[in-house]
Amino acid sequence: MTDAVAAGGLTDRDLYLFNEGTHHRLWERFGAHLAESGGAEGVRFAVWAPNAERVAVVGSFNDWDEEADLLRMRDSSGIWEGFVRGAGRGDLYKYRIHSREAGYVVDKADPVGFRHETPPRTASVVWDLDHDWADGAWMRDRGGRLGQDAPVSVYEVHLGSWRRVPEEGGRSPGYREIAPLLADHVERMGFTHVELLPVMEHPFYGSWGYQTTGYFAPTSRWGSPQDFMALIDHLHQRGIGVILDWVPSHFPADEHGLGFFDGTYLYEHADPRRRIHPDWDSLIFNYGRHEVRSFLLSSAMFWLDVYHADGLRVDAVASMLYLDYSREDGEWTPNLEGGREDLEAIDFLRRLNTAVYGARPAVQTIAEESTAFPGVSRPVHEGGLGFGYKWDMGWMHDTLAYLARDPVHRKYHHDELTFRSLYAFSENFVLPLSHDEVVHGKRSLLDRMPGDPWRKFANLRLLFGWMFAQPGKKLLFMGSELAPWVEWSHEGSLDWDLLDEGAHGGVRRWVESLNRLYRERPALHALDCEPDGFEWIDGGDRENSVVSFLRRGGSGTGPVLVAANFTPVPREAYRVGVPDGGSWRVVADSDAAEFGGSGTGSAGVIGAEPIQRHGRDQSLSLDLPPLGILFLDREDA
Repeated sequence: MTDAVAAGGLTDRDLYLFNEGTHHRLWERFGAHLAESGGAEGVRFAVWAPNAERVAVVGSFNDWDEEADLLRMRDSSGIWEGFVRGAGRGDLYKYRIHSREAGYVVDKADPVGFRHETPPRTASVVWDLDHDWADGAWMRDRGGRLGQDAPVSVYEVHLGSWRRVPEEGGRSPGYREIAPLLADHVERMGFTHVELLPVMEHPFYGSWGYQTTGYFAPTSRWGSPQDFMALIDHLHQRGIGVILDWVPSHFPADEHGLGFFDGTYLYEHADPRRRIHPDWDSLIFNYGRHEVRSFLLSSAMFWLDVYHADGLRVDAVASMLYLDYSREDGEWTPNLEGGREDLEAIDFLRRLNTAVYGARPAVQTIAEESTAFPGVSRPVHEGGLGFGYKWDMGWMHDTLAYLARDPVHRKYHHDELTFRSLYAFSENFVLPLSHDEVVHGKRSLLDRMPGDPWRKFANLRLLFGWMFAQPGKKLLFMGSELAPWVEWSHEGSLDWDLLDEGAHGGVRRWVESLNRLYRERPALHALDCEPDGFEWIDGGDRENSVVSFLRRGGSGTGPVLVAANFTPVPREAYRVGVPDGGSWRVVADSDAAEFGGSGTGSAGVIGAEPIQRHGRDQSLSLDLPPLGILFLDREDA
């Protein structure tokens, strides 16, 4: 039986903010909430369906009878609400919507539902968000952990395939079960954060979460909302931050989802030239609609507030910025100014970042953006989009293309190594070696390297060393540290047998060593986003395919010298100019025997000599290992 709305329901201010596009906490009012009315316990429901003629909440509490619990529209707001006596936690429900469009009747999952059935079932579940958090120390001190001057090394994870349980049919462990296992590995490897591929509910497992239907619910495949909270809580207590992938760029057209919600194009554009995403055959949010902005802004804040996420990585930003993205002439319409930029999406992204940093200055937003759109990670008040960081897709493409080449040809493509220095500080960059680089026939990183097995492993160690040496924060997809021969499959599990096996174990130890070096040396992270943090020694030795440079961490910290040899030919007594002379110690060598290398590179302490090189009065004589990279710091710094 549906009664008047219980206390705690929508206020006039809620309606005003929602319709204005500035409501950032819709989850507190919309959806299903355990409540009390007239002394009776039940559930308060609220859903936005302005073109509906009638809305009923149907569920396990009323035998799915659409006549039992009709909702009422709140004035002319388009919001339907009501209180259902006797409904409770764990009950299944949907909204049965009769549209004003003749004949259109549909059962929809709750857009602001906190939990949904495990796919392929599609009903929402009445649930609460109670959890006794124990990460207070982390939350108080997390402010600088994702900052531009902090060591940020991210381990990207797909929870469903990180570690299966083979003795139980290969099932994926639940959120609580995986928490200590994941924390142990991340802690051992030295990563500072994990980034989870979208955990928001999604009907198709093979989408890896990037086809989201539940923007306020973690997928029930691996447990309840409280189970997911426990995972984040545990990681925080172990000193590990959590970044969540979030997808405001598009959503699937599954009937129970947001598409054609009330018989109209409510969340998506009506114009098919703006409605359909050509790459994924999915629907694009109408960012110009105020209520849609409130929905998306609230979703972002929900994961930061309710689930204590430390950051949001925003997927497919490039597809949001341009009206002609993946479209041919005639398949898109210019904006009001005659350009190709999606002005409504740009405005939304600026509102998003303004809202996030205004409410939670300790977190970060990170854009996956692959174009030269200016100011992605620059403040909104300076004309930027306001993100904290941007993925450097150009570095990733250039570096992988270069290292896939036979070393004999690399000297002809030297610019693929050095071009980044022209733009390295135009944005606050994250250097990604992500899941996208090891799927769909691209092969594993190891298998993409040229040469025999020894050279493949050496090239892979060189790739990882090059990433950690470059200015910018780091991101590595799960399993890459194991150097597998086969590309990632979401249907399987990482090959944990490789953890300490031969050359694979050597790569794993090398990544662990790099993380430690990166954290311990301010020169390698403190000025990741500042031009003063990088200085070429020699970026032009294309004939030998050798580069050398300095990383600096600001006053009071010593520099780190990096020299990399991208050929299998050892470069003995190779001279590298250094500032101020002194003695330099090799602190990391990708070719060391413990990592599976030949052990032929310089080791220990090397004293500078008064021999001019690279415009400097002092220089070092280094033995550069084949397909290797050396890190040295000042012995007396």
